[in-house]
Amino acid sequence: MNITHGFFEILTAVSVMTALRYLIFCGIAWLLVYVLFRRRWAHRKIIPRFPSSPEVRREMKDSAISLLLFGLVGALTIEAARRGWTQAYWRVDERGMAWFFGSIGLTILLHDTWFYWTHRLLHHPRLFRHTHLTHHRSTNPTPWAAFAFSPAEAVVQASIFPLAMVVMPMHLYAFGLFMVWQMTFNVIGHTGYEFHPKWLMKSRLGRVLNTPTNHIMHHEKMRGNYGLYFNVWDRVMGTNHRDYESRFEEVMNRGPQD
Repeated sequence: MNITHGFFEILTAVSVMTALRYLIFCGIAWLLVYVLFRRRWAHRKIIPRFPSSPEVRREMKDSAISLLLFGLVGALTIEAARRGWTQAYWRVDERGMAWFFGSIGLTILLHDTWFYWTHRLLHHPRLFRHTHLTHHRSTNPTPWAAFAFSPAEAVVQASIFPLAMVVMPMHLYAFGLFMVWQMTFNVIGHTGYEFHPKWLMKSRLGRVLNTPTNHIMHHEKMRGNYGLYFNVWDRVMGTNHRDYESRFEEVMNRGPQD
């Protein structure tokens, strides 16, 4: 590819936006659950122990490297779109608002499937040490761990951008809104706190929607609970941790006095 001067402008813009999103989303989550409401919400902490300062700094360092790679993949995808190598389109009225928002929903489903299967693959003994181990150094993660990946895993996870643009027509703003959803869900899942209502696990919604408890158990146990947004693939493939639902109930039954 002949990299033009405009590419470096795109790379700078995408990298800055990605880093700002990370700082804003993770910073707000950290401020709420680890500073302002740390005591009030302590009974909802899935693993009661709080991580040490060196652990938090390591998560931030690993995330910084990942964000650079996310920016690079994003810029390359935009450059590919400019050259007509994807199905990206530039005017919302080309396909209307229904498709604009529908493409966001489809990308969420696509990403959930992509994440589940690549996540399971990265747990293969021949790959884990070189790819996914970096993320699993956080056995009691904080919001700052949301993007604490090895370079190899960062590229795998960032690949949802070109994948979505290739398999379906998508406006860049629609993908931007998807990224807001993705980062919100990812950060909440790494806060270490359970925010869902107690009744969730007994409802049909609880059989579909994933919870922070599910993902924190993955960090804690190192196996099972591979899903991201939804709990569908884990249920279909039998990879939910056997104590997932009881662990959710245990966290939700704690009183503030505990």
